[in-house]
Amino acid sequence: MTKKLLNYIWLLGAYVRLNLSSEYEYRAAFWSQVIAMIINDCCWLAFWILFFQRFPVLNEWKINDVITLWAVVAGGFGLAHGFFGNAISLAGIISRGGLDSWMCYPRALLPHLLLGKTHVTSWGDAFFGIVAYLVLIHPDLYHFTLFLFLLLTVAVTFVGFSILSGSLGFFVGNAEVLSEQLRFALVSFSTYPPGLFDGVVKLVLYTLIPAAFVGYLPVEALRTLSLTDAALCLVGASFILTVGATVFSIGLRRYESGNLTEMRG
Repeated sequence: MTKKLLNYIWLLGAYVRLNLSSEYEYRAAFWSQVIAMIINDCCWLAFWILFFQRFPVLNEWKINDVITLWAVVAGGFGLAHGFFGNAISLAGIISRGGLDSWMCYPRALLPHLLLGKTHVTSWGDAFFGIVAYLVLIHPDLYHFTLFLFLLLTVAVTFVGFSILSGSLGFFVGNAEVLSEQLRFALVSFSTYPPGLFDGVVKLVLYTLIPAAFVGYLPVEALRTLSLTDAALCLVGASFILTVGATVFSIGLRRYESGNLTEMRG
């Protein structure tokens, strides 16, 4: 079991090196995309800073809580799709019959498929999240260690949700737009303070759109140094990843080949 895990960690490292080397061939394009995403995140964060200068407290949340929220969500999203870039494109790959070439590998299909591409702008999100937390929050070692752990749980949640939403392509045909809208909803709801939502909407954010495991619980864990909330983030992330992988496995039985011929070096 340990040897198998180490093999997949090696595979992850190899894919990341290859993907980044490929993208970095066009240095200007690479850095322009990364910097543009950092600027985009900074603009949103500036909006919230200005908001909290006018309204210092929003349902017990203060400016540091919102900065932490954006750092966790952006950083987790960046790590998820920087490493597993094809998770974003999964619905389109399925609808175009593009799984054929990935089925030729001796290892499990899903890890190879997800690792096969990096999403360049996601590295800007990851950089923004980590730097924003360090520069604006000034965490001690314990807080920063917990922050890094929570970044991993958020990244796993994003990957699992992207797999789940992308796997709808097996069942409803071309699900690219639907998958994108679901992912956009998750990001949008998770970057707003939870006090803005109540009733049925709040229930949805803990179930169908797991924004609570992406934003709210990680922030609460960091606010109170709660290992219980951190453990809930890990459990939620593991559950969503398991559901996503299970739906993908079930849907794969319905997959129809696109008869595509591709060469991969």
